[in-house]
Amino acid sequence: MRNLLNFLAKYNHLIVFIILESIALYMLGTANSYHNTRIVRGIRGLAGGFERRVSNVRSYFHLRTISQSLARENALLRTSLDRYRGEQGKVFFSVTDTVLSQRYTYTSAQVINNSVNRQKNFFTVDKGRLHGITPDMAVIADNAAAGIIVGCSDNYSVAMSLLNLDFRLSARFRSNSYFGSLSWDGRDDRHAVLSEIPQHVTFGLGDTIETTGYSAVFPEGVLIGTVSDFEKTGGDFFTIGVLLANDFRQIRHVTVIGSLMKEEQLELENLYK
Repeated sequence: MRNLLNFLAKYNHLIVFIILESIALYMLGTANSYHNTRIVRGIRGLAGGFERRVSNVRSYFHLRTISQSLARENALLRTSLDRYRGEQGKVFFSVTDTVLSQRYTYTSAQVINNSVNRQKNFFTVDKGRLHGITPDMAVIADNAAAGIIVGCSDNYSVAMSLLNLDFRLSARFRSNSYFGSLSWDGRDDRHAVLSEIPQHVTFGLGDTIETTGYSAVFPEGVLIGTVSDFEKTGGDFFTIGVLLANDFRQIRHVTVIGSLMKEEQLELENLYK
């Protein structure tokens, strides 16, 4: 109580000024319609600005949930699109038999561990066997190639990153369909190397590199990157630098792609090896 009295005694002039100023503003606002409108508008503007800032803060803290929801929706849309493509061109098909017309499955996941500064890099995602993921499934991030699943537990999976010296991928030019072998040379986490491209092939800087679909793992036409540089090496081939579409230091949400026809394709191909 003594502290309150000391506070009032110390700031009594300021308190009296605030009270009188409030009374004056009240009288001005109630006695004059113009001033009343201006004051109400000012208060509403301040309240509206405060509410917008609160809304922006709430939206920021919900971004993670929104991103996960969008990733799941994207995976479902990919699955639906693949089913639709499989049904195109058919004269007769069963409306209940969608598995036979579907070639790929898509599962959204989140990267929970990742490395980029080693010679053999891997990343871990938060989905596993219980979610339908198995080894040798493709992984994409932001619609571009990111890696291949190499190991699974019930709830987690480990993928070999494209930034791995053991990674190999069949890749081609989108413009002319000439294909070669894409690998990583361990030098730069933003670039890979496309080899086995004959020197008679015409291409230029900035040309798009994508998957061929020959591996039975990645679907055809998945973005990999763009041509950043090239040189002629011994023999009749180019060595082509590819600027990767993904920045592997920032990948967060990925989609795991499983081929429903992979086993059938590999079984048939193995008969003629």
